[in-house]
Amino acid sequence: MDAQSLTTSSRATALRQVWASPLYRGATLALFLSGLATSASLPQIVLFLVKELGASLPVAGLYYLTGLTAPVAGYLVGSYSDRTGRRLGLFRLCAVAGALGWAGIALSTTSWMPFVIGTVILGFSGSATSQLFTAVHDDLKARGTGAHDSVVAIIRMALTAGWVIGPFLGAWFAAQIGLRAMFWGTAICFLAQIIPLGTMRALTGSRQRADKQTKATGRVGWSEMLPLLAFTGLYVLVYAGEPIKYGFLLLYMQDQLKLDPSIQGSVIGTQPFIELVLMPFSVLLARRIGILWVMCIAAICGVMANLCFAAWPTAAGMFAGQILMGGVWGLYMVLGLIVAQRLLPNAVATASAIFMSSSALASALGGGIGGVGVAYLGLPNVFYLPALFSLAAAFGLAAMARLGVIK
Repeated sequence: MDAQSLTTSSRATALRQVWASPLYRGATLALFLSGLATSASLPQIVLFLVKELGASLPVAGLYYLTGLTAPVAGYLVGSYSDRTGRRLGLFRLCAVAGALGWAGIALSTTSWMPFVIGTVILGFSGSATSQLFTAVHDDLKARGTGAHDSVVAIIRMALTAGWVIGPFLGAWFAAQIGLRAMFWGTAICFLAQIIPLGTMRALTGSRQRADKQTKATGRVGWSEMLPLLAFTGLYVLVYAGEPIKYGFLLLYMQDQLKLDPSIQGSVIGTQPFIELVLMPFSVLLARRIGILWVMCIAAICGVMANLCFAAWPTAAGMFAGQILMGGVWGLYMVLGLIVAQRLLPNAVATASAIFMSSSALASALGGGIGGVGVAYLGLPNVFYLPALFSLAAAFGLAAMARLGVIK
């Protein structure tokens, strides 16, 4: 069979596996709801703090620093999951935590309450996603069937699809029914994640044997985690550019480039469209040239994207930058989790939780650096900072690829 036939066959096999498995179908729908709920609410939280709770804009902007606790919460949940094998039970608890957290924010009466809730409760809610991916990993490994990475890619696309439409729906509902009601809707979506998986417990017929193996191998030392932590740190460098871009790109297009609003909307919508187009092909590309080399290429695309924003002050430059950023995340969103799990194969829940929660850390760091950077460098020069971050990540990923940390 030629390469195109193999690609089509692999994708068809993966689609059949996802459709045939109650776990994979349920995880796909649950992750869509998770992406939808999170992306609808996070852009509105600063507006809520300012308009509903009377916080100043600088104070409200500090809310995203609550994401600094997410990696710690993720590690605690992941390590416990690896010791016990209770993937779906922990998923349900984390989903309930998310529902309670957003309900608490909807009921908040003073500005400090969302900060406490975001730091303590919502830090754990993000681990629901990593537990689902770990459950899928366990099931794929136990079944021993083909198209593993393609199955993960399809399920991962559901999470990205939720992130694509969530911001639009969140803004629309906030305008129509108010911010508090919209946050109640977010809480309902978090709780609704549980429904597609029902009361499912056993992943496969060999669950008991898999649990024993998980308990025996779930404890890992820091030396074993170093490759995962290094890779996650490089991912944080690339992701830190996202809050800088979302914080200042629209402002730059409005105030300095004077672009028509329809052009601005088209520019913003370009990235998620390219992501969804590219994601189905990311696994094939990784098989051909190596998964870490693909991620190195993605980081280089991040460098070029931010250089477009900084040094190409036209609508064409903005579109080019967003197309390149779509390439970055079309590859990273699928392959990043796969790399993380391969770097710590004896504790995949820990690996998944650390990697998935690192985006909150990156958002907090990127937001802080972007705020300081724009004060000193101005627009559009602030975009040179994420270009440097992505360049450093590209060198780090190339070094990991040459060292052969993933066989």
